[in-house]
This record gives sequence, structure tokens and C-alpha cells, in this order.
Amino acid sequence: MGLIGRLIGGPGAITAIGTAARDVAEVFTPSATKGMELSAQTQMAAMSQYGAEFEGGSAGLFDSIINGMNRLPRPFLAFGTLGLFTYAMIDPRGFGYRMTGLSLVPEPLWWLLGAIVGFYFGSREAFHYRNRTQAVAVAATGPETEDAPVGNSALDDWRAQRG
Repeated sequence: MGLIGRLIGGPGAITAIGTAARDVAEVFTPSATKGMELSAQTQMAAMSQYGAEFEGGSAGLFDSIINGMNRLPRPFLAFGTLGLFTYAMIDPRGFGYRMTGLSLVPEPLWWLLGAIVGFYFGSREAFHYRNRTQAVAVAATGPETEDAPVGNSALDDWRAQRG
């Protein structure tokens, strides 16, 4: 270290001064590393709480029936739309009569139908979004700390020269 090391009192004193300076700086500016660690811990705690809600008993007959019924609306809508196109080609006059009947449905009823369908598909999307698997890199590898930075070649050279 040379002259500065001898003036201050050696490597232990330099470490103490560096630690004190870091602690004083954290009073005015929060540590970004600690913020990321706390954020990762909070996220992991929330994910484990969500997971705990769904642990437990297996699905019974009633749950299986309801899950099966939840899967029916999308295929019915898709095949029903294709069926309407087929029906329009087979019997154009009958199709026209039915479409005329649909035009007599009041507008608030169409809004209600749109809200029901929108909330159904929106809730399904939210369910799948909440239940997708997430890889949290911080939890898998452990957070970096200021004491052990990763990939700093200058610091590695300095440590090699020191000892």
C-alpha cells in the first residue's frame, strides 16, 4: 500500500475507514444491493405464500367436473363461429332471419354479454399469468454482495499482488 497505508495504520484501519464511509453513505443514499436483496426476499415470500394456498388435498369429483366445464366455453365459441359460417352457406335465408332477430337485441344486453365474456377470458388469463413458473436468478445463485463482486479483473489482480 505504501505511504497511505503507513500513515493510516495498515490494512485493518483502511478496511474500518471504508466500512465507516459506506455506512455514512447509506444513511443518505440507500444501498441498491440491499434493496434488491429485500425485493427478492419479498417476492420469494409472496410466491411461497401463494404456493401454500394451493397445497393440500387432491381434486375431488366436483372439482374435476368444474375444471372440465371451465374448459368448454372457448371450444364452443370457436366451433360455434365456424358453424355460423357453415349455416350461412347452407341456408342463407334462415341465417338472415336469425341475424335480423339478433339486430333486435337491445344494446345494453350486448354490453352485458361483452362484459361477461371479457371478464371470463380476462380471469382465465390472470389465472394462468399468476400460476406460471418463474425462475428467480437471485434466489438460485444468491445475491451478490459488496464483499464478493463477480468478474472484476482489476480487483482479482490487486488481490493476487497483495498476497
